[in-house]
Amino acid sequence: MIAQHALVLNIHQPPNNLQDLLDDGNWEATEILYALDRIPRSLWGVEEVAKVHLSLSGTLLETLNDPEFQQRVYGIIDCGSLLWHFQNQGLFEILGTGYYHPVLPLIPEADRHQHLRRWLDIARHVLWRPHFQGFWLPEMGFSMELIPLLQSFGYQYVLVDSKHVEPVTPMSWQELRYRPHIARQGKDEMVVIVRDRDLSNAQESGMDVDWFNNEVAKRTKWCDFVPLVTTCTDGENGGWFRNTTEGTNFWSAFTCRSWSRSVPASPQYRPPSSAII
Repeated sequence: MIAQHALVLNIHQPPNNLQDLLDDGNWEATEILYALDRIPRSLWGVEEVAKVHLSLSGTLLETLNDPEFQQRVYGIIDCGSLLWHFQNQGLFEILGTGYYHPVLPLIPEADRHQHLRRWLDIARHVLWRPHFQGFWLPEMGFSMELIPLLQSFGYQYVLVDSKHVEPVTPMSWQELRYRPHIARQGKDEMVVIVRDRDLSNAQESGMDVDWFNNEVAKRTKWCDFVPLVTTCTDGENGGWFRNTTEGTNFWSAFTCRSWSRSVPASPQYRPPSSAII
């Protein structure tokens, strides 16, 4: 059985954070910018097998789209070219999110709609696409009451951590983690893609390609269906993603080797089962 792997990266920077880091002469700002710029560069030439699900907060998009900021960091990265590359639908599946990266269940209900609307306004303009199928929950904070809201904005699926999915009907450990599900809230429903927490933790801290392949093989060997293994982490935090030395960061040490062994595959989000979260 060949497992499909959905790679999800979340990237968020608070308002003016990068500018403040640059003002302080902090190397961290350069590391973050390099980490962003490394994403599309690592995908060039492997378009047939590589696709990244990318969540970019509204405040980050606002910063990257600001002409003054673009001019200031031009010697580090070219923000205009970076945003242009993120428009590539052959490489990037962009996930909707909240504008200021809010934990949606914890903020007033009246504010949730504005966060989603404001993010859509800037994402449609900067990323040049009218629709976004998936939704990334800031801090993976999900509650069933969000389903009608997400559905009203046209989202078809949402990512939820494996520790917070409970089946309505009995299902195996593998089915719970590696098949899409449907979550229902009254008459409203939403497809749920389950994040494998253990493999995501490994992705965040650093992992070897052979270890990852062996781990996926062990976890999915009893599947009588095509398993969808989903790993989700931040895309610009930690030394594994920020390291600028070739062969010692996520992109050059893991993904480039991994994709060289891959075959073309596109995850099909077809929910065969029901679950509550």
